[in-house]
Amino acid sequence: MNSHILLGAAAFLAISACEGGDTPGQPETPPASPPTAATEGSDAPLVAEGPAAPESPEAPTTDDPAAPAAAPAPGAPPALPDFQHDPPGKLPAGSGSGAADQTIWAPNMRFPMEKAPAWANSQVYGAGGSNGPAGGQCDTRNYSYPWRDNFCETRGYANMFCGNGKGHQGQDIRPATCKKAEHVVVAAETGTITGIGTYTVFLTAKSGRLFRYLHMDMKKVRQNLHVGQEVARGQPIGVVSNDFGATATTIHLHLEIKAPVTRDGKTVFTFVPPYPSLVLAYQRLLSVSPDAPR
Repeated sequence: MNSHILLGAAAFLAISACEGGDTPGQPETPPASPPTAATEGSDAPLVAEGPAAPESPEAPTTDDPAAPAAAPAPGAPPALPDFQHDPPGKLPAGSGSGAADQTIWAPNMRFPMEKAPAWANSQVYGAGGSNGPAGGQCDTRNYSYPWRDNFCETRGYANMFCGNGKGHQGQDIRPATCKKAEHVVVAAETGTITGIGTYTVFLTAKSGRLFRYLHMDMKKVRQNLHVGQEVARGQPIGVVSNDFGATATTIHLHLEIKAPVTRDGKTVFTFVPPYPSLVLAYQRLLSVSPDAPR
């Protein structure tokens, strides 16, 4: 894939951390002090409510959004704009094995940030991260293309899609600039807020999928959201920050998707790779954001 780099925004130092598992009702395990390479634990919602698999879930698609688009048929809508991104499952060398599955598990989701640009990449293996090259978390390299998948990045959390059954359970996404409490986060799908934790918001969509949002400004979240509230696809639900319990993480949104997955005749409700769905959702966002860098 294209690897040309477009430089983005600017510079101050932030603390490196990483996200992990989710079991509603499980005790929180944030680190006791600001980490240089912290591992994020579970965040219990105020109301422990997990969705069951829907009777007729919206079918995922296995189309790879990173593949070149076919020429549209006469009279067909124009192709979605492309942008510079590594393919699903390709992780930076030494950061993990990646997920071979390239299913678009949430084909109609809204990109979780209100506006482009946004930068999907690792906040642990990127510049300034505990396992990345030297620099600060606000290094321009972290605010540039290409996008990089970091689902299944090396972690100790259970993840059936990863080669050894363990890994990062979501995708890290940086907002347009390295500024907290400024960039708006929106609902990926229409649904209900089913949990609000110390640094996590749970959105159970009508499709049956569960979306977990981590690290928003939780004070602002609690001013505008409550458990049981109905939200529409694209509705603002918070702003990107670095909330992580009593400590701070980097300024980014960590997004997870859980969905029913059937293997060997058994269906489980589990973490699924969000990157292919995010690529498609971002292409749709770029189609109405002509001035956003590609």
